[in-house]
Amino acid sequence: MNAKAKRGIAKNDRRTAEGRTDWARIDALTDEDIERMAAEDAENPATSAADWVHAVVTGTPEKTVVNAKFDRDVVDWFKSQGRGYQARMNAVLRTYMQASRRSG
Repeated sequence: MNAKAKRGIAKNDRRTAEGRTDWARIDALTDEDIERMAAEDAENPATSAADWVHAVVTGTPEKTVVNAKFDRDVVDWFKSQGRGYQARMNAVLRTYMQASRRSG
């Protein structure tokens, strides 16, 4: 990977980016190659218009910084699930909020 390309990758992601990925092969793929590979991927089947009939496009809600205290074991459990633990905690709280709104 050249120096120009490295600038587009966060410093802590460079180790992964320079790992075993064959960037030359990836760069050589055409749009047609990518479409063909996607169509042949049994684990990620294509969708149809009918699959999206009830889809709703939403924006990302504005975030606000809060100082909150949680039980250590709760935070440790969310952290043990990997990166993005705060987003997962937010998703759990959002689900609770939405369920509470529906139930009155």
